[in-house]
Amino acid sequence: MTLLLKLLLAPLLVVASSLAGRRWGAPVAGTLVALPIVAGPILLVTCLEQGPRFGARAASSALLGLVSLAAFTVVFAWCSRRAGWVGSLAVAWLATLALDLALARLTVPPFAGFAIVLAAAWLALRVFPAAPASPPEQPPSWPWWDLPGRALATAALVVTVTTAADTVGPSFTGVLAPFPIATSVVAAFVLAQQGTDGAVQTLRGVPRGLLGFAVFCLLVAVLVEHIGTPATFAVALAATLAVQLAWRWTLSRRAEPALASG
Repeated sequence: MTLLLKLLLAPLLVVASSLAGRRWGAPVAGTLVALPIVAGPILLVTCLEQGPRFGARAASSALLGLVSLAAFTVVFAWCSRRAGWVGSLAVAWLATLALDLALARLTVPPFAGFAIVLAAAWLALRVFPAAPASPPEQPPSWPWWDLPGRALATAALVVTVTTAADTVGPSFTGVLAPFPIATSVVAAFVLAQQGTDGAVQTLRGVPRGLLGFAVFCLLVAVLVEHIGTPATFAVALAATLAVQLAWRWTLSRRAEPALASG
């Protein structure tokens, strides 16, 4: 059962969110890749295989991993102004891994980690390069192997992290759970086909979407030892979707006056 979850759940979620992002545009794509579509299955498998106590610690550390995810978007966005997708991706991955290694050494309470994520998301948006208000006219042309490639890369990450969990411990397992696999693919293709403006606009959606992701990790961290894995993940998923929808609605309402005045 857990093997099927490793191989199928996260890849299917990545493919579904990718198709939805293509349908509704770059800002939505950026928000969707900030959902726990990969980290959620990793934490679920971790709780099932390693137990609720291990899973709770991993979820708490995953909150710090969201800081690295926010840093990835900022580094990639700024690098995209001077480098192509290969250089931007290489620098952003190195920065993310270095930050993950540093954060894995820290132990913070879940609510403190939640506050750190919100501060990191706010700071990331403050230091993002400027992007046009309207999306590029031409959407990217995705190759046939894009979705299978995303699914395989996601499955590889889930299997690697959950298999190594017993060796590396809950802190490193949790910090690596939000590693930007899906985000990297989206950012690289958009940069290659739409340029810096398209990449920046897409990646700005990631810090904006971290609130729901952080709520998910927080609830898993504080509930799984008390109400069990199935109930915890059901509550966390419902809360995440509710928070994300409410946040998207809030952002759209804020954008309406600006569009009207423009």
